[in-house]
Amino acid sequence: MNATMSRVSEGLTTLLKRPELTSLVGAIIIFVMFFSVAPAFRSVDAFATVLYASSTIGIMAVAVGLLMIGSEFDLSAGVAVTTASLAATMLNYNLWLNSWVGALISLGIALSIGFINGYLVTRTKIASFLITLAAFLMLQGLNLAITKFVTGQVATPIISDMEGFASARAVFASTLTIGGVNIRITVLWWLLFVALGSFLLFKTRFGNWIFAVGGDEDAARAVGVPVRRVKITLFMFVGAAAWFVGMHNLFMFDSIQAGQGVGNEFLYIIAAVIGGCAMTGGRGTVIGTAIGALIFGMTNQGIVYAGWNPDWFMFFLGAMLLFAVLTNNTFEKFTRKRS
Repeated sequence: MNATMSRVSEGLTTLLKRPELTSLVGAIIIFVMFFSVAPAFRSVDAFATVLYASSTIGIMAVAVGLLMIGSEFDLSAGVAVTTASLAATMLNYNLWLNSWVGALISLGIALSIGFINGYLVTRTKIASFLITLAAFLMLQGLNLAITKFVTGQVATPIISDMEGFASARAVFASTLTIGGVNIRITVLWWLLFVALGSFLLFKTRFGNWIFAVGGDEDAARAVGVPVRRVKITLFMFVGAAAWFVGMHNLFMFDSIQAGQGVGNEFLYIIAAVIGGCAMTGGRGTVIGTAIGALIFGMTNQGIVYAGWNPDWFMFFLGAMLLFAVLTNNTFEKFTRKRS
């Protein structure tokens, strides 16, 4: 009897240690709430829309979550998405390039932004909050100034008539019919990135390095972990994710507004925190970021389906963030006492 109780107790402690537990509970509560009050929310097509809204946040949340586990932040992530799409579309339009050529050049720009952010953080030892805040302001200024200078307006011209656009749209912004339901391809990409991110984090040496760097940078360096390389790579992951979402926006909508993306960096961070990524680093999962993004999608679309004032969206998101932080903190103290 005592052995059985001990195993139950150990199992409970292990469960409570899971960073994504709080987000899973929150996701279930939100799903049940909107399922009850919004009849339109109950359809499969409606949930496909929820998944699409979640996917564009979720793809970025994967990279931002990995960076946060490594104990860093990137406040330039939101505008970096716009920078990537603006670079691709203006290169294509003004140089009359194949859409794929502009996209690949844009990838180099996005990776360079991530590299510069990571290099400055690791070299100067200035907090990533300040470095990436400066990057946010500079990118936002460049997005607006260069777009106005080149096009004479804040929106880019369409490029749908250019070579390679159709194939690029198929990769980044197409719609698939699965079981009679229309699913945006970004949902499938999101699931793939979550799977790859989880494998990287828990099945590779680099994943161990991420946890080590986020938990104690000095201790990680003492045992031979290449701290600088790990952090720069994580910032470049954010740049790559920003490029991917930027390409989706470009090939989905064809024209990009230079001022868009401001504030989205907080949505990525919120999704990661709700998903169990610790603000202090060293704790979190990629699955958790996916659940956090799903909460965003359900709340965003559920409010619409319920016919509520959309102003409630930010309230619900803030409430979920507060709930996640308080609950994760409580569970962490509880499990520390049990250890």
